[in-house]
Amino acid sequence: MIDFGLLMFSTDYAIGPDILAKEAEAHGFESLFLPEHTHIPASRKSPWPGGDELPQEYWHTYDPFVALSMAAAVTEKLKLGTGISLITERDPILMAKQVASLDYLSKGRVVLGIGAGWNAEEMENHGTPFVHRWKILRERMLAMREIWTEEEAEYHGEFVDFDKIWAYPKPVQVGGPPVLLGASSKYVYKRIAEYGDGWFPIYQNDKRKGANGPVDYAEGIGRTRDAWQEAGRSGEPQFSIFGVGPDAEAVESLLEMGFDRIIFALPSAEPDVVLPMLENYAAIAHKFNA
Repeated sequence: MIDFGLLMFSTDYAIGPDILAKEAEAHGFESLFLPEHTHIPASRKSPWPGGDELPQEYWHTYDPFVALSMAAAVTEKLKLGTGISLITERDPILMAKQVASLDYLSKGRVVLGIGAGWNAEEMENHGTPFVHRWKILRERMLAMREIWTEEEAEYHGEFVDFDKIWAYPKPVQVGGPPVLLGASSKYVYKRIAEYGDGWFPIYQNDKRKGANGPVDYAEGIGRTRDAWQEAGRSGEPQFSIFGVGPDAEAVESLLEMGFDRIIFALPSAEPDVVLPMLENYAAIAHKFNA
């Protein structure tokens, strides 16, 4: 059975996350992923990797954990994903609490897609220098793993430092929810092997190219597996890709490469726009799971 999910910027002018989640589960989707940006600096100095014009959904999006809590309350099986959560803009102790609470209350349905972000001014407003973003992400992620797994968690690093703490609830999923890294640089594969559970690139089409040029997805899957084995990790990494459009041939190609979760892109819009697209995606997914 192939997993199919949906991703949408959940905003104050679009279909509600509760309505979208109910429809997603009713149509057989495995997951719903929501992106995040706390804000967008008005200076607009950092170029958007997706093109010249930054869509307004980037500064109108809800906090993903609040929106996913609404989604959790009206569904039973739908997995609740971040696509992606910007660890560089979040306090690790507070975030560990938020993620664990959502996982506990939803009975273990969280999938944590994470990334460092592309907007230098945005993360610097949170006290994260752009040059240190991946080092900070690494320490915050490792610290959260400690909080999720240890009775008395502590972490001592360059950017995260705390003595023993008590923090509950623990996630239902042992060790915490699966962590998917949303990046496509040459460094991401070893990062996945060290503190992640899978690769989570964005789908590139003619309108959107990666910051480092076109991504060879088949090569990336192979390099992830190589890094996984070199690190002595057991089991298999997960391979999810988000931002896919209504293209059955593209879906088939991605599945042949080795992706095990395809996440379709929805616009941040009203129900009369979003729901027909959702039904179209469901029909495509059904072809592969018939």
